[in-house]
Amino acid sequence: MTLFLLFALWAQCVLAQLPLPSASFLPPPPASGAVSSAQDSIPNSQWSTLLGNLLYFYEAQRSGRLPSTKRVSWRNDSAVNDGSDVGLDLSGGYYDAGDHFQSLSIMSICWGANDFGRGYDLANQTAYLDDMLRWGLDWLIKAHPASHTSLSNLDNAYWGGDLNIPQDRPSYQINDTRYGCATPQPAPPQAFAACSNLYANRNLGPSYSAPASLQNSSYAETLLAHALDLYAFAVNASGGQQTYQTAAPQAGIAYPSSSYGDELAMAALLLSWATNSSDYYSQAEGYYKQYSLGGTDSVFNWDSKTPGLAVLFAQLASAGATFAGNLSGWQAEAERYFDRILNGDGPSFKTKGGLLWYPGDSDEASLNPALNAAMLLTRYARIATTQAKTRDYLDFSQTQLDYALGRNPMSAPYVVGSNPNSPANPHSAMASGGNDINNIDTSPLQEAYVLYGAVVGGPDNKDNFYDIRSDWPETEVALDYNAPMLTLAAMQVLNDTSDPYFTRLQAGAFAANKPNGKPCDAVFSCHHSGLSKGAKIALGVVSSIVGSAITAAAIYIYRRRRSKW
Repeated sequence: MTLFLLFALWAQCVLAQLPLPSASFLPPPPASGAVSSAQDSIPNSQWSTLLGNLLYFYEAQRSGRLPSTKRVSWRNDSAVNDGSDVGLDLSGGYYDAGDHFQSLSIMSICWGANDFGRGYDLANQTAYLDDMLRWGLDWLIKAHPASHTSLSNLDNAYWGGDLNIPQDRPSYQINDTRYGCATPQPAPPQAFAACSNLYANRNLGPSYSAPASLQNSSYAETLLAHALDLYAFAVNASGGQQTYQTAAPQAGIAYPSSSYGDELAMAALLLSWATNSSDYYSQAEGYYKQYSLGGTDSVFNWDSKTPGLAVLFAQLASAGATFAGNLSGWQAEAERYFDRILNGDGPSFKTKGGLLWYPGDSDEASLNPALNAAMLLTRYARIATTQAKTRDYLDFSQTQLDYALGRNPMSAPYVVGSNPNSPANPHSAMASGGNDINNIDTSPLQEAYVLYGAVVGGPDNKDNFYDIRSDWPETEVALDYNAPMLTLAAMQVLNDTSDPYFTRLQAGAFAANKPNGKPCDAVFSCHHSGLSKGAKIALGVVSSIVGSAITAAAIYIYRRRRSKW
């Protein structure tokens, strides 16, 4: 497909976006989360509100020129000149927590909105889902201006609001000759393909709900065209394949990718679903074998899609896809992985309070591995081999969701603004209203704005949560932290008549359980003599407002150890 046709399709489909409700959804005050909905029906109003809040968070993270329909009153236009150094408009997309996880988050959300999409419909949030996805996808389209070419703009060290962001944010181009002909991490193809499936209404059979009602065939075709081109770019680079930080040394400052085999497999598998292609399916199987992805016990996160592969392979086979086969084999692989989690046979364990914990991966943002596991368990349980496994997987998933929503030793729902006991100090410069990097915790004493719907990093392995603004391992917010919670909340809207756990918590519950002192983590030394050396260095080079979105180049510039916007 020519570049001209790609943009012609894009121009048409932008006009076909779902209209936003005339009466905008706005998050209710936290006190409303301590009140029972007093209902026994679907949809449950408290779950619907939580889903709306989780989407609202993404609107607070928007970059670029904001529309007249914006709901977050304290946000302003920002970084509107991105791309001007190369003669392109690269404004838009989302800010994240010191790195660029827009593609991973969008892929995860589109996959979830396909499986449990009717939950968005029942909660009257589908138009906001459409709006949120397009804000990111349209930026990714702009960042892919020509075949086998992608661009990204990199951020500056900055802690503060959106009105004073330094403007010298350079753009970087990645193509077949740039940075040694490297194969980039194919995360944007995954996002484009997963969302093409959603907008094309390609459901996964009777085990799942209908996709969210935002079908748009022209937009689906545009997204698929970009996915196909970027995937071809990834697998056919003339200089061979290598990790993105090898190709672009700047990426080594950020999250270095451990491998790209799982990324290639996930991209090929999503494309096989999108194109009904046995060829892409065979490529996905080939990557799965070539890179020895079976038999692992890794987490599902930005660097590891492996646990999700067996699930999606099994979903496609269970749905009767003409190109898919070996359902029992993929079920066996998925259930081996999940059973080891439930039985405590793998590297993970449960904290005393019940949170699934992966040493190393859970030390920073502990809720993310647990919620991603719950998301995969909830998704797979519907096609498990026995009713007992279905029940056990759903029960375990529910324990992780309940933990995140307040059923924990702290009595703290870890979603900002959902309840009076929610975190009051998310690690967000903009929400805090501060600009003094040397006094993050006290400037100002109270955050200026409630960052509704933000899922924070989470507690330590002793279930303690200190709610300290500078303590990014516990209080940081990020696009990929919210992604699994969105899918879980949509599923609950679809199936649960009872309220979220946090409605049982009255004001003061967290204060009564909050630990004294400070945590022992990457920010605070274990002897609590102040910030650790690493944290001090991190706070000296701050990426509080980050470049808009990850591109096919997967350039991650600042680690999450920096203070974030």
